[in-house]
Amino acid sequence: MTIIGKRIGLFFGSFNPVHTGHMIIANYMVTKAGLDEVWMIVSPHNPLKDKKSLANDHDRLHLVNLAIGDNLKIKASNIEFQLPKPSYTIDTLVYLEEKYPQHQFILLMGGDNLLTLDKWKSHEKIVEHPIYVYKRPGNTGGLYENHPNVHYMDAPMLDISATYIRECLQQGHSIEYLVPDRVYDYLLNNKIYR
Repeated sequence: MTIIGKRIGLFFGSFNPVHTGHMIIANYMVTKAGLDEVWMIVSPHNPLKDKKSLANDHDRLHLVNLAIGDNLKIKASNIEFQLPKPSYTIDTLVYLEEKYPQHQFILLMGGDNLLTLDKWKSHEKIVEHPIYVYKRPGNTGGLYENHPNVHYMDAPMLDISATYIRECLQQGHSIEYLVPDRVYDYLLNNKIYR
């Protein structure tokens, strides 16, 4: 039996916590960018971010699963939990290509990440893969702005930050509508960010 490969978008993030903006991007990519699936890869620790404000890996994964709900085209992935820390995109990409050689993997990233891509480990190998970039306010593309593998997508922009959501939770302010309903209910009844 032949396994037919899929075009899979890899959406890496701390998702600390996952919010409505993340879900809009994932849904846009899976419905408008010709992808079969989007895998939301929960990163244990981004080497360029502070680890102190990071919630537990499994809590963040659980929140992503809650946000996805019953959408069969978007999946939460804990693949980086079993890889060496800190997590480097290129290492995860190589691992996934070895594990699922039938699939084509496409990186999904914001314009802010494209701007700093030349600081990432093995960035010259990363750009050998297709990269779909969703625009972020005030960001231009940096070194790889006009690279032939970089494709710009017109995903709807929603300027919400996970930092802002964490601050709201710590200050006892409402985060309703900033996160998917199931995530909102869960965070309301748990003290993850408080």
